[in-house]
Amino acid sequence: MKVTQEQLPDSQVGLQIEISPEASQQTYEKVLRKLIKTVRIPGFRPGKVPRPVFLQRFGTVQIKAAALEELVQNSVEQAIKDEEIEAIGNYQLTSEFEELVSQYVPGEALMFQASVDVPPRVTLEKYTGLSVQAEEIKYEDSKVEQTLERYRLNLATLVPIEERAAQMGDVAVVDFTGEIEEPDGSLEPFEGGSAEDFQVELKEGGFIDGFVEGIVGMSPDETRELSLKFPEDYPQEDLADKAARFTVTVKELKEKELPELDDDFAEEVSEFETLEALRTSLEERYQKEAQDETESNQFEALLNELLIHLDAEIPETLIRREATHLVQQAVVQLSRQGLDVNKLITPEIVENMRERSRPEAIDRLRRTLALGEVAKQESITIEDEEIQARMTEMLNEVSDPDEIDHDRLKEVVNEELLQEKILKWLLENNTVELVPEGTLTPDDPAEADEDETEALAAAETDPAAATVEVAAATVSDEPAADVSADDDVSAADDAESAAVGSTEEE
Repeated sequence: MKVTQEQLPDSQVGLQIEISPEASQQTYEKVLRKLIKTVRIPGFRPGKVPRPVFLQRFGTVQIKAAALEELVQNSVEQAIKDEEIEAIGNYQLTSEFEELVSQYVPGEALMFQASVDVPPRVTLEKYTGLSVQAEEIKYEDSKVEQTLERYRLNLATLVPIEERAAQMGDVAVVDFTGEIEEPDGSLEPFEGGSAEDFQVELKEGGFIDGFVEGIVGMSPDETRELSLKFPEDYPQEDLADKAARFTVTVKELKEKELPELDDDFAEEVSEFETLEALRTSLEERYQKEAQDETESNQFEALLNELLIHLDAEIPETLIRREATHLVQQAVVQLSRQGLDVNKLITPEIVENMRERSRPEAIDRLRRTLALGEVAKQESITIEDEEIQARMTEMLNEVSDPDEIDHDRLKEVVNEELLQEKILKWLLENNTVELVPEGTLTPDDPAEADEDETEALAAAETDPAAATVEVAAATVSDEPAADVSADDDVSAADDAESAAVGSTEEE
C-alpha cells in the first residue's frame, strides 16, 4: 500500500492511498466467502451455494461495493497507523464511492482519496505586552440598604385602610370591567378585560399606563371610569394601540406594614443573630461581587485582544463535538426546570440545536485554543490535588453524585482551573487600564444591539470578537428570602451536565 499525504485547510490531512493488486484480490475473495456463508438462497444449504449461482443472484456490483467498503476502511486505518497521523474523529472519503465501484477490478491496483481531521493548527503571534481597557465595577453602599428593604417588603403584612384614599404603595382590591373602543365609537368587552376582587399593588409598571394612576385618590366603594390606551407593543396583538375604557370600583384598601430593622428581623431573614452581622455579611458579599466583576471584565478584555493575534484552523470534528456539549448543557437546564426531555427532545430538534450552537462552539474553541497556547508556551499546569478539591466542592452541591460522569467532570474542572490560572497569568503580564463603569458600553441601546449583531456575524470569519466566560464556583451568604431567578447558576450545573455524558455522533 502506497500513501501520499497532503495538508488541507481546517486542520485536515489528505490521504492518497494506492492499494496493491494482491490486497485488492484478497479483500474481494474474503468478502465473497463471508457473504456466501451467511446469505440464504432457496434450494441450497447455508454456505453451500455455488459461486456462479451466488454471483448471478446478487450481481458483481453489490459484492464489489461490499468489498470496497472493507478495503477502504482497513486501508485508511492502516495508513493512519503507518504514517503516525494524530487523527481525531472518523475519516471522510473524498473520492466518489460509486466511481470507485465502477473502477474497482479485483486483482488490479486501486487508488482513492480520503481525509482525516487532526488537532487544530494554532499560531499565537503575541500574548504579552498587550494593553487594553476594562470597566471597573465599584462597590456601592446603597446595595446593602436596597437588599434590606427587599427583605422588609418580603415580610410585610397588609393592614386595612379606613380613613384615607388610595396612594402609591398601597394594595387595592378592585372590581373592574374593560371595553375596547371600536372605529364606529361603540364599546365592546374583550377577553380578560374584567375581574372581581382583583388585588392591585399600586406601583408603576404593573399595568398599562394610567390604570394604577387612575386608582390613586379613590376611596373604598368609589367607582371611576378610566379612558386609556394599550401601547403599540402590547403582547396581545388584537389589543395593541387600541383605546379602552375601564370601569373600576375600589372595594378595599390595604397598606404594607414593614417590620423594624432590628436583630429580630435579621434572625428571621438570615442565619445571623444581629442586624450588624447581617449588614457586614452583605457588605462583604457586594464588595466581593464588585471585585469579581471587575476581574471578569479584565479577563474578557485581555482575551478579546488575545484572539486578535490568534490564527487557528479548527477541524469540523471538534466544532461538532463542542456544539454537542452545548446542547447537552441546554438539555440539563431543561430537565432542571421539570421538563421531560425524553419526550420533548427529538433527533431533529437536537440537530437543529446543534446547528444553532455552532457559532458559540467556534467561539469557545478559539478561546480554549488561545489560552491553551499560552499554557503550552509558559508551562502552566494544574495539580491533581487542585482538581480533586474542586470536584469535591461541586459534587457536594448535586443531589446524586453517583449519577455524575466523573471522568467528564474531571475534564470540566481541569479546564476551568486551567483557564482561571492562565487568565490570572495574563493579567499579571499585560497592562489593563481600569475605566469607570459604562465607559465602554454604548449609550444608545440601538447601537448596542447593532454592535452585538455585527459581533455575532463576525464570529465565524473574525472570532476575535468572542468574549470569555470565566466559570467559577461562588458561595453566596445572601439569605434565602432574597432568592431570585436571576441569580448565578451554581457550579453544580457543570457537575450535572457531566451526568449527560459526551456521546458524539460521528
